[in-house]
Amino acid sequence: MAGPVNWGILGAAKFAREHMGPAIHAASGARLAALATRDPDKAAPFRSFCPDLVVHDNYHALLADPVIDAVYIPLPNHMHVEWTLKALAAGKHVLCEKPITLREAEFDDLIAARDAAGTLAAEAYMIVHHPQWQHARDMVQSGAIGALRHVTGAFSFDNRDMANIRNQAASGGGGLRDIGVYVFGSTRFVTGQEPLSLSARIDWENGVDTFADMHATFEGFTYNAYTSIRMYPYQEMCFHGEAGLIRLTAPFNAGVFGEARVEWHKPGLEVEVKRFPAANHYVLQVEAFCRSVREGIAYPCPLEFSRGTQAMIDQALASGADG
Repeated sequence: MAGPVNWGILGAAKFAREHMGPAIHAASGARLAALATRDPDKAAPFRSFCPDLVVHDNYHALLADPVIDAVYIPLPNHMHVEWTLKALAAGKHVLCEKPITLREAEFDDLIAARDAAGTLAAEAYMIVHHPQWQHARDMVQSGAIGALRHVTGAFSFDNRDMANIRNQAASGGGGLRDIGVYVFGSTRFVTGQEPLSLSARIDWENGVDTFADMHATFEGFTYNAYTSIRMYPYQEMCFHGEAGLIRLTAPFNAGVFGEARVEWHKPGLEVEVKRFPAANHYVLQVEAFCRSVREGIAYPCPLEFSRGTQAMIDQALASGADG
């Protein structure tokens, strides 16, 4: 296809308003063309940075809009599969917020619908597009830290608003579905491996996991990580090898939690730091998606990759079901 990819957004979610809407508008090869929302007032912030935005008053109207090539879906978790399938049936490319499904088995329908439509469908897993993660992967896989022996991860924030969908079981809430994708998926991305075993201890509140402590074994290395939606904000990932260590200090909210940087702890206690102050992984994600749509380039995070992360989430939830 020639020209920019025309994007529509299903729903005026806060995350779309503050991050992905501006990213689509700023990305090379993309054009934010439409938004679907029943509330005209919710469209105003989008029009502040995209004045020519077309606003549809329902989701079906946006999917029927012949101008729209690709749809971004920031709806609550339990609506992701339904509207991804509807968008694919309408012939649209789809970038859906994580988790794109609530269960690993639901990927069967998504992959089949993607293949039948001949379009691109993917989970909005932005970190794999960030150069800090590509650098970390290259360092680990090139042997810069010797044989990898252990991975540790942490991601936490404090959300006690019971009206928030993250605290509602019926909406697919909980820490693992919201942020477990990061401590799991990043390890899979860097190492290219899947776990041989995984166990978890989970604290539950009203059917929602608020703290999860995970332990896993991979071929050649062990793994432990925790997620929480009831703790002071923190995030970190470390890849510990026989000859060094790679540490990411703002791995998941680069530029918000802190500067994106990769520390290479070398023999002799020397530390080499590579910084990525200007990278915006949301913009990079949209640009990668558009290249795949326009040029047929393989997308860095296909549904098959996301399926493996959801499988880990399912295993953790099942293991920790009794608290």
